[in-house]
This record gives sequence, structure tokens and C-alpha cells, in this order.
Amino acid sequence: MATKKTTQRAGFKTGEYIVYPAHGVGLINAIEEQEVAGLSLELFVIGFEQDKLTLRVPVAKINSVGMRKLAEPETITKALETVTGRARVKRTMWSRRAQEYEAKINSGDLIAISEVVRDLYRAEDQPEQSYSERQLFEQAMDRMSREIAAVNKLSVTEAIKLITKNLSKSPRRASRTDEAAEEAA
Repeated sequence: MATKKTTQRAGFKTGEYIVYPAHGVGLINAIEEQEVAGLSLELFVIGFEQDKLTLRVPVAKINSVGMRKLAEPETITKALETVTGRARVKRTMWSRRAQEYEAKINSGDLIAISEVVRDLYRAEDQPEQSYSERQLFEQAMDRMSREIAAVNKLSVTEAIKLITKNLSKSPRRASRTDEAAEEAA
């Protein structure tokens, strides 16, 4: 059976938001000790509200699974600058690009995730995305917005608006909307 033991372990403490690469932003609810197969293990109990998921991660495994603290404000700024850049879409088959995007999303690296958001973003006047492109975009946008929301103490909706505002600043997208405004005038 589980016994609650401590409030801090390996630089992480209960009540703190963290990033778990495969699931995004979660909250450390407890650090407890459990006996598994005759061995006593210390575990982080992490709750992911958006997925209604509770994960138990052994303290000894946090480095190998890539669990990390939330990004610093400077990293958030760099991620928002990344989405304003020009999309860099490789001329490879979609299946290979999709695997690369999936790997970036699951890396837990905010800058890599922001690259996926930038590359898969479609403005209103652009062609429709395929189902798989839309799924990857939404997954990347969800991970990025949840981390920005947690760091900047915003709601997820406010974080999405902030990201979308930065996406529309892209040089190529901005020039298209300017041209459309000129044609309408």
C-alpha cells in the first residue's frame, strides 16, 4: 500500500507543475512510497487534468523519461518568436514528416513543439489541412499553450490567443493579409 512520505525529491516538490514529455504539463500531487514486486519505490504522483490521468513515476526514472520543470520565461519568449518565423516544411513524404513532428511533440522541448506549431499552422485564407496534419497541429498547440499558460499564469484560452497572435506576425502570413486588405480598399 502507498504511504505518503515527503514533499520534495530530486528538485521537484508537491504542488509544482512539471512537463512530462509524453503527456505535457502535469501537477505533482504527492510523493509516496509503494511496494512493487517486493521492492520499495518512491514515486511522484502526477495529475494531468486535461487527460483525467494520474501517473506514478519512480523518482529514479525522472531523468530517463525526460521529466522537467516548466520552461523559463526567456524560453517562452523564444518559443513565441519561433512561431513568428517562416514555416520550414521539408520536401519529404508526409509519413516521414509526420513521424518527425510526432517526435518533436513527444520530446517535451518547448522550442521543438513551437516549430511544429509554426510549420503546421494554416491561416483562414490558406488551403485546408488533412486530418492527420490537423491532429498533429492541435496536439502541438495544446502542449505549447498549456506550458505557456502555466508559466505566465494565464488560462489556456489566453495562451492560445497569444500563440495565434504571434503566428499571424509571420512575414509570409502578414504580407498576404496586407495584400488582401489593399485589394479590398
